[in-house]
Amino acid sequence: MVLAFFGLTPQYKQLIFNQIHDLVYHGGGGFIHSEVYNMPIWLRKFHINKINEYNKKQAEKVEQAKNQSNSPPSKPMGPNVNPSSVYNFKK
Repeated sequence: MVLAFFGLTPQYKQLIFNQIHDLVYHGGGGFIHSEVYNMPIWLRKFHINKINEYNKKQAEKVEQAKNQSNSPPSKPMGPNVNPSSVYNFKK
């Protein structure tokens, strides 16, 4: 039997509920379920995009800090430099 009225497909419902979950869960406590459920689609997408941009910037900062911590020490190694003064070796 085919329905004669307009209704949301199961795939679209899943998309909406995923967006609601993401905004409520990852929104930093700024959203509640009923607020997001009644939010216009364009505004919901706007907030999701802003959260994605923020997360990408944070990931880039973490990667930069990680790369900087893996760089070689800035102190030169030579015959007069004690390696234990450059590195923290446990004895």
